[in-house]
Amino acid sequence: MQTPWEHRFAQRTQRMKSSAIRELLKLTEQPDVISFAGGLPATDVFPVDEILEACNRVLKDRGAYSLQYGSTEGYLPLREMIARHTARYGIQISPENIVITSGSQQALDLIGKIFINRGDRIVVESPTYLGALQAWNAYGAEYVPVPSDEYGMNTDELEKALRTGPKFIYALPNFQNPTGSTLSMERRLRLVELADRYGVPIIEDDPYGQLRFDGEHLPSLVVIDNKIHTNNGSYTGNVIYLSTFSKILAPGLRLAWVIAPPEVIHKVVLAKQGTDLNSATFNQVLAHEVGQHGFIDRHVKVICEVYKQRRDVMLDSLTELMPPGVHWTHPQGGLFLWATLPEGMNTTTLFPEAIAEKVAYVPGESFHPCGGGENTMRLNFSYSCPELIAEGINRLSKVIRKHI
Repeated sequence: MQTPWEHRFAQRTQRMKSSAIRELLKLTEQPDVISFAGGLPATDVFPVDEILEACNRVLKDRGAYSLQYGSTEGYLPLREMIARHTARYGIQISPENIVITSGSQQALDLIGKIFINRGDRIVVESPTYLGALQAWNAYGAEYVPVPSDEYGMNTDELEKALRTGPKFIYALPNFQNPTGSTLSMERRLRLVELADRYGVPIIEDDPYGQLRFDGEHLPSLVVIDNKIHTNNGSYTGNVIYLSTFSKILAPGLRLAWVIAPPEVIHKVVLAKQGTDLNSATFNQVLAHEVGQHGFIDRHVKVICEVYKQRRDVMLDSLTELMPPGVHWTHPQGGLFLWATLPEGMNTTTLFPEAIAEKVAYVPGESFHPCGGGENTMRLNFSYSCPELIAEGINRLSKVIRKHI
């Protein structure tokens, strides 16, 4: 029944839809459900002791400052720390190229706010990160999907998409959410080259880049592009780079950052001022305090050891238990892998049966902006312990075998 409020909402709210993942997580809160649904880091690797000690130091030494409002751009020592870390990968930037945001999700929303007019086309991988679609739907974005495979976005199909005149390209080159795939070096070079040729910016979302378990590190798109667009040591490139502390410290801090040319940063700051004035000062000072003296590098190694073991258990369990016709990716890092069932099967239809068997996943069609993927699912391996992963895949295989 329509309420008196219905006709008062702005038109943009008509395109706002609840995140399928967030709705599914409500169903998985039962303690006996083994959930592969959320993109959750493992709670047992959170650096609780280090954060507790850092909290005490911050409150003792910088208590008044850390409890006060801060600058919209973010805590300067934290931005300087990010700039030093970024320089290790060949990107010469200054704190003026960085703004701190309240998680990567806010960064995506601010990108939409400053760039997207209703009807603007955005080139995306298909499948792509659901949170980006949710952020940009409210601004009236239209999507031009480019198919992807185990080597990431198929750049042979990219030029056709670029001829539609998109506002920007959105890509997750490292251990992509949802598939876990990594964009190959050949395709990275091709993506940057085509974007430069057509004058289309790239939004590089890289929350998982440091969580590599296997293989060699590949340069980020912003690093490749930086070789083209650095001017007198000042970054003026074609790539806007996003990353976060959520996967390498703790998501509860809600801290991420945007790296971009100064004129873009200026617009992001203006948009952020109208959103939340500044990200939590205390959290920023705390992240800087914890992150000094190489702690993050050491902590990332611990995370990778834990996640690699859990990924291997999931891969081994899938190999042992899944029936013929089911395939999955073999991620070299990150939090997710992607399973594909035979054509004609529908993972959304199977989901209630999976919940009845006390196991959960995310149906893949949610990640396809223009439809498709009904026979796919995203599985998270970072959150559950190895024993629960093995049992969860066992339960899931029973559901799939009934229908295959």
